[in-house]
Amino acid sequence: MSKITTYYLEMKSKDSLRAKNKPKDLEIIEAEIKEYRLNLYLYQLVGEAWAWEDKLSLSVEDWKEYAHSENLRTWVAYHRGSIAGYYELEKQPDGDVEIVYFGLAPNFIGRGFGGYLLSHAIESAWAYEDTKRVWVHTCTLDHESALANYQARGFKMYREKTI
Repeated sequence: MSKITTYYLEMKSKDSLRAKNKPKDLEIIEAEIKEYRLNLYLYQLVGEAWAWEDKLSLSVEDWKEYAHSENLRTWVAYHRGSIAGYYELEKQPDGDVEIVYFGLAPNFIGRGFGGYLLSHAIESAWAYEDTKRVWVHTCTLDHESALANYQARGFKMYREKTI
């Protein structure tokens, strides 16, 4: 089995964001009414290509607990009526906001949506009151451009772990 490297990145100031411009016909909407089935669907839609499997064994009750948490918010990106991607933010008690999941649906990779969707996620994270740090992790199983996108938006790596 190949070794997997996980990269942990952070942004400690909203002024560090190097935002990407909004592409034509891309809309991002917060899912204000919590529905665990949506989070499960988005996780499968985006994560299947990247072997996201850690949450697939969760029970319905566990999915409900996760997705309906007061600290979790979900945004969905749409292109011409189709789901192009999503992200989830989790506000943590210490002033950190984690981009828990982020990605594009397979049919929308390579269209220039990732930079703007990530910019939107970062702006949403800094919009929380008391945000001190925004952080995220990615790994060598994710899209080959994932790490570069995070760094291009202004994230700095603070930890790297290979197992």
